[in-house]
Amino acid sequence: MPPKVGTDEAALWRRLLAEILGSAFLAAVVIGSGIAAQKLSPGAVGLELFENAAATAAGLYVIILMFGPISGAHFNPVVSFVDASFGGLSWRQAWAYLPAQMAGCGGGAVVANLMFSKGAVSISAHHRATPAHFLAEVVATLGLILVIFALARSGRGHVAPAALGAYIGAAYFFTSSTSFANPAIAGGRMFSNTFAGIAPSSVPAFIAAEVVGGALAWAAVKALYPGVTPAEAAEVVVPHHLLDGAQAPAQPPSHQRTSPVR
Repeated sequence: MPPKVGTDEAALWRRLLAEILGSAFLAAVVIGSGIAAQKLSPGAVGLELFENAAATAAGLYVIILMFGPISGAHFNPVVSFVDASFGGLSWRQAWAYLPAQMAGCGGGAVVANLMFSKGAVSISAHHRATPAHFLAEVVATLGLILVIFALARSGRGHVAPAALGAYIGAAYFFTSSTSFANPAIAGGRMFSNTFAGIAPSSVPAFIAAEVVGGALAWAAVKALYPGVTPAEAAEVVVPHHLLDGAQAPAQPPSHQRTSPVR
């Protein structure tokens, strides 16, 4: 039996540091690759989007691998609060994750700007708040949460880094909003007036859509995967028990890791 999440309160600072750093790297990848795409392929919007999406998908995969064993690699308040609703994370930890994720994404935006010799903060003028974008963010967030909990519920959390990278890369193209699906990254991206930025006036609509998508995802998880236990929810986004020197739980052979959904 893996240790319960609630038993490692002393290691909360490690989780928060992992969430800050992971969120910062995520924002830096999203914004930095958008800036680079504009420089490398000026005027070719489709190619710019492809470059931004490919870098984000690959970057997300690696960032989850780096920080997942410590905090679960949420980097997203919607993920944290849905996880808490299923008992995988305490509400105290979920509320602590929120400012860490927001601060990390804001810091990552500043770093991305500076890496490309831009002002540390440049408020975006890229307006995105339309009914189509709102619907797209609902769909993007719904899909993201379903992927995460489907993997955890069926014992396939070890493939989450690849699955989430693939989902976000695809959602850049199948959603009109380019799939922010994350209130923290929406807030961070308003600090960069570049390809990946979003105007501050558009951020509230995006956050509202993401909250709606998270609520719909919670209901869908309850319907599709009944009986999600706190132990299963604790594996979101990836198994994370390497805290305070604890040993990693033994992994079954790869052919036994996928368990049927009960």
